[in-house]
Amino acid sequence: MPTFRLTLDQTALLVVDIQERLCAAMDRDTLDRMLMRTNAAIEGARALGLPIILTEQYPKGLGPTHSLVRMRLGDVKPVEKLEFSAAVPEVLAALGQRRQVLVAGMEAHICVFQTVRDLVERGLSPFLLADAVLSRSAEDRRVGLDLCRDAGAQVATVETALFDLLGRAGTPEFKKVSAAVR
Repeated sequence: MPTFRLTLDQTALLVVDIQERLCAAMDRDTLDRMLMRTNAAIEGARALGLPIILTEQYPKGLGPTHSLVRMRLGDVKPVEKLEFSAAVPEVLAALGQRRQVLVAGMEAHICVFQTVRDLVERGLSPFLLADAVLSRSAEDRRVGLDLCRDAGAQVATVETALFDLLGRAGTPEFKKVSAAVR
């Protein structure tokens, strides 16, 4: 039975393929909201000391990570891949012993879904950050979220996940996370 409780020592953030040319194909308003929520996840993960892993799907064709996300990531080096799934050996190695994976990125019905499915098949617990996941169409996004849930992911929001990891208010981390999700 999957766990519904995130723990700091078991959790990492995986940001999947939020790349310039892919972003150009998205609806501007929904893209802006997804970028904002992804950046909140990154800031929250930093405040909580979580490892952050970034992938780029065929960067020669799809370009680099979107500049607004890239700025937040700082020195996080992207794992380049040709596979749709981000559960490639380099990502799995970067996860180390961590078993819970917060997943943000695009597209929900392709790379995100295949990543979630592969993580579950490897015995990991993906937590899909629904407000930080996007597809070109609303229908593909909805189907992608459903497929991820059916594959075994817990579906949450950035704020739900970060506050679950915090567990309590009144700490310096709480102040940083609260600022990140505003």
